Amino acid sequence: MVFTSLADGVMSSVESAASGVSAALFDRPLRLGVTGLARSGKTVFITSLVANLLDRARMLQLNAAREGRIEAAFLQPQPDDTVPRFDYENHLAALTGPSPHWPDSTRAVSELRLSLKVRPAGLLSGWQGPRTLHLDIVDYPGEWLLDLALLDKSYAEWSQDVLARIANRPQAQAFLAANTQAVPVGTHDEPQAQALAAAFTEYLNAARAAGFYDCTPGRFLLPGDLAGSPALTFAPLPPEPGAPRGSLWREMERRFEAYKAKVVKPFFRDHFARIDRQVVLVDALSAIHSGPQAMEDLRHAMADILSAFKPGRNHFLTRLLGGKRVEKILFAATKADHLHHAQHEAMTAIIEALTREAQDRARFAGAETEALAMASLRTTTEEMRPHNGSELPCVRGTLLESGKQAAFYPGALPEDPAQLLTPARQGAESWLEGDYQAMAFAPAPLTLKHGSGPPHIRLDRAAEFLIGDAL
Repeated sequence: MVFTSLADGVMSSVESAASGVSAALFDRPLRLGVTGLARSGKTVFITSLVANLLDRARMLQLNAAREGRIEAAFLQPQPDDTVPRFDYENHLAALTGPSPHWPDSTRAVSELRLSLKVRPAGLLSGWQGPRTLHLDIVDYPGEWLLDLALLDKSYAEWSQDVLARIANRPQAQAFLAANTQAVPVGTHDEPQAQALAAAFTEYLNAARAAGFYDCTPGRFLLPGDLAGSPALTFAPLPPEPGAPRGSLWREMERRFEAYKAKVVKPFFRDHFARIDRQVVLVDALSAIHSGPQAMEDLRHAMADILSAFKPGRNHFLTRLLGGKRVEKILFAATKADHLHHAQHEAMTAIIEALTREAQDRARFAGAETEALAMASLRTTTEEMRPHNGSELPCVRGTLLESGKQAAFYPGALPEDPAQLLTPARQGAESWLEGDYQAMAFAPAPLTLKHGSGPPHIRLDRAAEFLIGDAL
């Protein structure tokens, strides 16, 4: 019996080891990063994507779903025990419940694992059984992603850049006044440092509300448990090469370096550097509505975001040696349901032009990129309305503020994106032609059929680009 027990133990160990090797070789984990700047719809994107992968009737442009090769899908605990779970169930209930409303926005890193059992395609499909793809979806604020650009800057360089960029912004005048009164080479005074940091934080919040995107450091907007810490108590000051030890300038510099070392680098190491595929959500409609300066600021933000990525193909040796590259990057202009479908092609052209520099850089490094206009959750219906002897392509939905139904025409987007990007690059204060408007719609009440996820626009095409080859 002793020998039998030992033999059973050995066989059990062998089977466990074989199972582990099989899982490592055939049950692929694929990490999909989801980011975007404020109000771009990250939470809704993840919620709708997962719901539509669980119930795939609306995913016709996802080849594996259309061909019926996805045999099963289920949620299971994410592999990172120290990362909060993305609150999928409550977010879905908010969007599809009796009184639908938008869920809370992304405020920290979260993760969700969706496992898909897929039947292989091709000539050898009859000889192979189904395999499992573990899709690890990582949600993180785009403001944190912009912080990665700080790693290559000194405090003096960052301060000079920020102060030059915000000099003429109305939202920054209170902070600039306080900054002028400070004495950088004087002895560090903590109340003064806190007052400067608070004024700078107020500016960042006001700038984001006004449609600007270069609002770094990102943790000033989403501090979490770091609120009030020295790592979040600094502000840009004019460069002072000879500032003595113990001065306000040197203390601000020390805290800036601490922010990079203790906040930005751990985020990069623990989360960002492990991403395989990435989607960057862009609220381009709001930027257009805010005017040329916000549009140009968004273009710079997109370039800064991509500079944080390490694009390229993940070859076998790259994975084996521990390196990771972002293989695919999707730039998605969200809220396409705020436009009649007749304008979707123009919106796609705008997001293509807006991210052109970022895409060219990624493609040169070997990554695949794509840009499209999409809506993770469709909240409107389309209609044509007579106006001055012509027909206007409108959308109808429930207004977020009043709860009333309304038809909305945002203005005609130009077919040539240069009509927007050129005046933005030239520093125009307003659009010379066209009056573009943005409207906030509430999610519409839904009655979902069995097997169908929430209605969307091109979410299936986005999924096909991001994970279709892995299925």
